[in-house]
Amino acid sequence: MDDCGGRRVGGVGGSSAWRAVQGPWCKAGWYGAGWGVEGSVCARDSCGAVTVTDPVQADRPSLGILAGGGALPGRVAAAATAAGRPVFLVGLEGFADPAVLAPWPHRVIRMGAVGSIFNALRGQGCQDLVLIGTVRRPSLLDLRPDAEGSRMFLRIGRAAFAGDDGLLAAVIKVLGEEGFRVLGAHEILREALAPSGVLGRITPDALAMSDIARGVAVVRALGGVDVGQGCVVQQGLVLAVEAVEGTDAMLARCADLVRPGPAGVLVKLVKPGQERRADLPTLGVRTVRGAAAAGLQGIAFEAGGTLLADRDAAIAAADAAGIFLLGLDPDSLLEGRDSE
Repeated sequence: MDDCGGRRVGGVGGSSAWRAVQGPWCKAGWYGAGWGVEGSVCARDSCGAVTVTDPVQADRPSLGILAGGGALPGRVAAAATAAGRPVFLVGLEGFADPAVLAPWPHRVIRMGAVGSIFNALRGQGCQDLVLIGTVRRPSLLDLRPDAEGSRMFLRIGRAAFAGDDGLLAAVIKVLGEEGFRVLGAHEILREALAPSGVLGRITPDALAMSDIARGVAVVRALGGVDVGQGCVVQQGLVLAVEAVEGTDAMLARCADLVRPGPAGVLVKLVKPGQERRADLPTLGVRTVRGAAAAGLQGIAFEAGGTLLADRDAAIAAADAAGIFLLGLDPDSLLEGRDSE
């Protein structure tokens, strides 16, 4: 039995290759001092806490991953583990996918319980953090901050009411003041950064490139006031811009706005001056399917500034739907248009 009263399940015991490490967090927030076994779980009240690892990794600081929705938190964890670094995930309740968290040491905590999040990360020895995954920005009422969360909210100040980039930059600053170092997901998962050029079999034509250039100008303007990272353009007309609803919802409403004739394009870019350690534009199979369902002919995104959630699957989905994927340098594109 651990100090929390929970029993370890699903682990591998009885081997001298394993040594005592700190035990799991239980549902009540207690930290046991049991025998750590890879994959062992505190079964008390099905709290789902998972403890750590082996003696080779136990002496290395764990990488903390604040996990929102989607598959990318798991891919970051896999990449870090493959590089010999232990990981600990804090899944944000209501956003993180339990199936993505399951293979890794983790705890699920609601977003407003900042004190519990900090304690869980510090208890696992995490100093470096990655913020990754889809999170819908909650209202203060939904957030229900604990005492530490309320103090953090006061330290963030006016940035809490700014755009997403302003808020995330303030959060990263506060995390730094708390002794954590925030890394970009792309620093761990380098192969997820979108390359330059056409991915797949479909190539944009001249009209599509004209729409892309128009979209780049629009998204740059939106990003300059910290509003959104994407827009849809068809035949030079802006059909939709991304705001708080996100890319998927924007694409869903575009289906009723599409005009006859050549199809439109989705453009996704990093905001000018954006804090790149959080909230880089992300594309995956769902984005490709949403663009196809909206009747678009392709997706253009910033090369080196966009995360591809599953590159091979996204390319296969785009080829199957007959739409292009284009990684571009927005500055070069706009300079080229200006010189014409």
